[in-house]
Amino acid sequence: MTIEVILLALSPIFLVFVSVEFIKYRRFYDIKDSMANTALALLHQGADAVSLILLMPLFNWLYEYRVFDIELSVFTVLFAFIFQDFLYYWFHRASHNIHWLWAAHVVHHSSTKMNFTTAFRQSLMYPLAGMWVFWLPMILIGFDPITVLTVVALNLAYQFFVHTQIVKKLGWFESVFNTPSHHRVHHAINREYLDKNFAGVLIIWDKLFGTFVEEDSNKPCKYGIVGQLNSNNPVTITFHQWWHLIKQTYTAKGFKAKLSILFGYPTSSQKNNDNDVSNKS
Repeated sequence: MTIEVILLALSPIFLVFVSVEFIKYRRFYDIKDSMANTALALLHQGADAVSLILLMPLFNWLYEYRVFDIELSVFTVLFAFIFQDFLYYWFHRASHNIHWLWAAHVVHHSSTKMNFTTAFRQSLMYPLAGMWVFWLPMILIGFDPITVLTVVALNLAYQFFVHTQIVKKLGWFESVFNTPSHHRVHHAINREYLDKNFAGVLIIWDKLFGTFVEEDSNKPCKYGIVGQLNSNNPVTITFHQWWHLIKQTYTAKGFKAKLSILFGYPTSSQKNNDNDVSNKS
C-alpha cells in the first residue's frame, strides 16, 4: 500500500496547489473536467490498492531470486530513484507506441485542459495493462518491493507539479529535470510535439534517446488526444480505447494481424478531425 499511503499523505499539498491555481488562473479550468479527473483518481487509487494486494506475493517471490542483497543507504536509494526513473521513461514511451498500453494511458491525455488536476486523471486499467511489469527488474536486481513501490510513489508525486501552465521556463533546471514546460510539450497534439518528452523526473533520458523537444512560445500547445473524446464521463474516458482495441482485434484477419493491432502503434477510437496529425488517439 506504499504508493497509496505516500500519495494520500501528500494530498493536502496537492489540494493547496490546485486551489491556488484555480482561484488565480480560473481560465485554465473547467469544473466538469476537474470533477472527472477527481473521480478517475479515486478509481485509479482503488484499482492500485487491490492490485498491490494481489501482486505482492509475486513481488516477494521474485525478491527471493534477487541477484544482489542491496542494503539501503543514501547511495543505493539514490540509485534506486534514478533507475526507476529510467524504467519509467521506457514504460511511458512504450505506452505511446504500443496499443495495449496506450489503451490505459490515453486516459491521462484525454483532457483538453492542462492544470494540476490533470495529474489526477489516471486509468484504473493500469494494473491490467501491466505497468507494474516495468518495475520487476528493480526487484530482481535486489531492491525489496517496499523500496521499489516507495520510489515509484515519489516519482509520481513529483510529476504532479509539472501539470500546469502557470510556471514558465526554469533556467538551468530545464536541462536536467522534467518541468512544466517540458511536460506541456508531452501533452500537446501539435505535429512537432506529438510523442515527445516522456520523462518522469529526469529529462536527460529524452535527450539521450532522441525524444526531446523544447517548448516553443511561437507554437502554443494544443491539449488532448488526436480525435478528441469530448466526454467527461469517467466510464467513457476509461474504456473507450479498450472497446476500440477489442473491436479492431476481433475484426482483424489472422493471428499476425491481431498481434499487430494489440502491440502495434495505436489508432484513434474517434473520428478524426481537421487538426489530426496522426492515426493515434
